[in-house]
Amino acid sequence: MVFTLPGTRRPRTRLGRPVVCAAALLLVLVPAAEAQTPADPGAPDPRQRIADVIRGAVTDGVEVAVYYRAVDGRDSLLVSPDLRMHAASTMKVPVMLQLFLDQDAGRLDLDDPMTVRTDFRSILDGSVYELDGSSDSEQALYTLVGSSVPRRDLIERMITRSSNLATNLLIADADAQRITTTLRRLGADSIEVLRGVEDIPAFEAGLSNTTTARDMGVVMRALVEGDVAAEPSRREMLEILERQQFRAKIPAGVPDGVRVANKTGGITGIHHDAAIVFPDGDVPYVLVVLIRGYPGEFDRADALAAAVSAEVWRLHGAGSR
Repeated sequence: MVFTLPGTRRPRTRLGRPVVCAAALLLVLVPAAEAQTPADPGAPDPRQRIADVIRGAVTDGVEVAVYYRAVDGRDSLLVSPDLRMHAASTMKVPVMLQLFLDQDAGRLDLDDPMTVRTDFRSILDGSVYELDGSSDSEQALYTLVGSSVPRRDLIERMITRSSNLATNLLIADADAQRITTTLRRLGADSIEVLRGVEDIPAFEAGLSNTTTARDMGVVMRALVEGDVAAEPSRREMLEILERQQFRAKIPAGVPDGVRVANKTGGITGIHHDAAIVFPDGDVPYVLVVLIRGYPGEFDRADALAAAVSAEVWRLHGAGSR
């Protein structure tokens, strides 16, 4: 079903894809039959609460995209799911996935070491650029320059502490073109993983990693659905994501103690989170919240993502009754 909020028009488009704007907010919900009637008929509809939360942000000039899907397929919620944004560090999940797939295929061993270095070449012109630990959220790896560190340890740093240095070391192994091939095979048809982090010449030329909420949702679903990766690999990837240290967005919107495997991503004016939530006694669900806006206002972006997460938690619970 498609729900258009009262008093709104159909969203304008960018490159043929739907965009949320202040005058329009389109929600697409595919609910299970049992989710049609709330347990408490007098309670506000979680869908309307989600719309209200997002509408308030849109009024401030912020763009928001949401992808929610229960693993059993009983319901889903989409808000501007094909709105393309800078991927920021959410692109590190496809890098991890490719490396585990490579190990499954015998192409590499995640326990083999790599030499830590800080110099890399731009994908634009081959010029050398260097990563500086002062702008990286994980700085301990810089003390190991010249040393050998297992790929598995680098993956841990890349995901749980969002290490840019670990990412750049690993993406050469994963290979951007092979990552793209894997993503297309999964059905993620627009996400682009082109390069490592802090490649300024490429950034200035418009060559950036981009994603949509829908495509990040497809990637996260691959970790809990189907047989894309071997079961031990899927289990280990989820365990790594559960050790994520940045928990102020989607995890903050669910009750304490609930398992959440998530990866955030942020640069100036970009605040994302992609997660798999594991409610006790219910099926898991995938939730992706992408936010463009609030430059320098991290607390407001965190609060918005957490509020969406809290309402999706209620919606998911209503669907299980």
